[in-house]
Amino acid sequence: MCTSESSIKQGDAAQSDGVADVGVWMESGFGILRSMMLSRLLPRTLASPLRVLVAAGLCCTGFVPSTGAQAVAYEAREVMIPMRDGVKLYTQVFEPVGTDEPGPILFRRTPYEIDPLPARVDPARLGPSPAFADSGYIFVRQDARGTFGSEGEWELLRPMRADRADTKAVDESTDAYDTIEWLLENVEQNNGRVGMWGISYDGWQTVMAMADAHPALVAVSPQASPGDWFLGDDAHHHGAFRLNYMFFWIGIVAMRRGDVDSALIGPAFRSEAYSFFRKAGSLSQLEETYFQGQVGEWTDLLEHGDYDAYWEKRNVLKELGKVGPAVLNVAGWFDAEDFRGPVDIYSTIEATSSADRNHLVIGPWQHGGWNLRVGDGSSFAGLDFEAATGTRFQEEVEFPFFERYLWGSGDPAPPQALVFETGANVWHELDEWPPQSVKARDLYLRSDATASFQAPDAQEGHTAFVSNPLDPVPHTASSPVLLDASYMAEDQRYLAAREDVLSFLTTPLEEDLVIAGRPQVHLQFSTTGTDADWVVKLIDVYPADTEDVSAATGKSLANAQILIVGDIFRAKYRASFEQPSALEPGQLTPLNFELPDRFHRFRKGHRILVQVHSTWFPLYDRNPQKFMDIYGANEKDLETHEHRIFHEQGAASLVRLPVWGE
Repeated sequence: MCTSESSIKQGDAAQSDGVADVGVWMESGFGILRSMMLSRLLPRTLASPLRVLVAAGLCCTGFVPSTGAQAVAYEAREVMIPMRDGVKLYTQVFEPVGTDEPGPILFRRTPYEIDPLPARVDPARLGPSPAFADSGYIFVRQDARGTFGSEGEWELLRPMRADRADTKAVDESTDAYDTIEWLLENVEQNNGRVGMWGISYDGWQTVMAMADAHPALVAVSPQASPGDWFLGDDAHHHGAFRLNYMFFWIGIVAMRRGDVDSALIGPAFRSEAYSFFRKAGSLSQLEETYFQGQVGEWTDLLEHGDYDAYWEKRNVLKELGKVGPAVLNVAGWFDAEDFRGPVDIYSTIEATSSADRNHLVIGPWQHGGWNLRVGDGSSFAGLDFEAATGTRFQEEVEFPFFERYLWGSGDPAPPQALVFETGANVWHELDEWPPQSVKARDLYLRSDATASFQAPDAQEGHTAFVSNPLDPVPHTASSPVLLDASYMAEDQRYLAAREDVLSFLTTPLEEDLVIAGRPQVHLQFSTTGTDADWVVKLIDVYPADTEDVSAATGKSLANAQILIVGDIFRAKYRASFEQPSALEPGQLTPLNFELPDRFHRFRKGHRILVQVHSTWFPLYDRNPQKFMDIYGANEKDLETHEHRIFHEQGAASLVRLPVWGE
């Protein structure tokens, strides 16, 4: 999880530490919590609150274009706002001057350091987008508890207090509540309405605020917020550990904090990831070499390998029993960190609260890709979307949403679900996501390496492959120093020669086929081991005579195999994430799980390819393929085993597609 406001500053610091390209890595939406831990190293001494009058001109950078509107004068001040337990939080308030009309407050809380008060305020950089620059909002931003200028103790994903009626207990929701209460009483010319927004961790802060909202909090936009860190966001997917993401994040945090030797861990950040992690060994060896028991975040991960109380308390979805504010949830199809969270948050609110003011937007974006600091949303990897989708979202959805609920304007409410269809490059306004009109259509994996909508014969047998964790399947053909999200739409032909990757290919489609929702995987398998990971991917295969070209290279996409969606499941959790269980060697075993949501058109003449394998490295850690505490494994525990996929009637492996429009 990452948001980008302080990324440039922290990235520059990383460069000075000799860590190649870390600034770029952080700016791209990958550096969760990299700034907040610096609060222990770089305490800010705050003088008495000061007030300065600054003229906000149309100052522009490469990230913030001029709005062309009349300049606005803003009064900027910094204050320490007391919470109910006496802790004070560093807060900046930007108030428009020269207007008699009360305005709403637009508020963002962050564990990333907010910038110092500038000599000249550019209002285009204060809100969610430049569209807010000249509309008279009162902008407020705040360092979260225990970070940078704020007092108190920091806790990663601090759980909601156990008893919401306890007036002395504190959490992120009470900090938001107490701040809003103070602002209403101490900021002149407010109209009594407050909105909140944020991307990634800031989005999670917004979710916590709306879970137990102040009455004045009437509109919120959590964007790319995590939901459940064990099932589908940030740290794990279906129990499998996201190795390179978590290692680099924790390593940089620990290096900055002084808990690890920068001379030792620094070269890791300059290394090609696949080779580095193969040589580094298992998770326990990484711990022994680099962290040495000195890094609490890594220790927590190793000590909570299953879905125990630690993870359950940090699942924000269970806190959304009744949400009062209007909600604009935002997700990106190519978000490598936090895609599932926004969709689950939207679905939970639909089920538990008044749904008429709960909205979802899903666009063709990477993590935070609808923000101009990341791009305009016109392309991703080799895919061209033929329009600036991020700019459209900012100007036609996000800005009118807050105008409607905070100013009481006549702007219409957003559609319940505004969703971008990849493969066709069109937006759809839907009554809900996923649409009810989808119909399940089973795509069977056949013994002749085909994928077919016809069920297999009674005795088609199985397809076998050998999985060796010492030679894992790479998740990308490139050699990134750090995680690059473009793997999510990468051409998979680089895996053609690997015998441990099974491929099942349809014939050319006779008509367009559109999926809308979560494809469901149903595998029938066996293994000679007692545990295994299963990776399943849906791939769009372009015809040889296509006229499409790559947006990244300009080269033809003839015969390209573009990844549409894929995910992993750790088989020991097939019955329970809380109580893992061993596999019986040689026993036919069913495994059912969902792939992430997609809205994609496989066009006529294209083919659908399903790939199945058992390692996806170093995106995820290596399963030893024997039932054990993987976080305590050594390299000698990594075992080679044969896995089989079955194709028989009554024991058929398939992917159930949510087909739309039939």
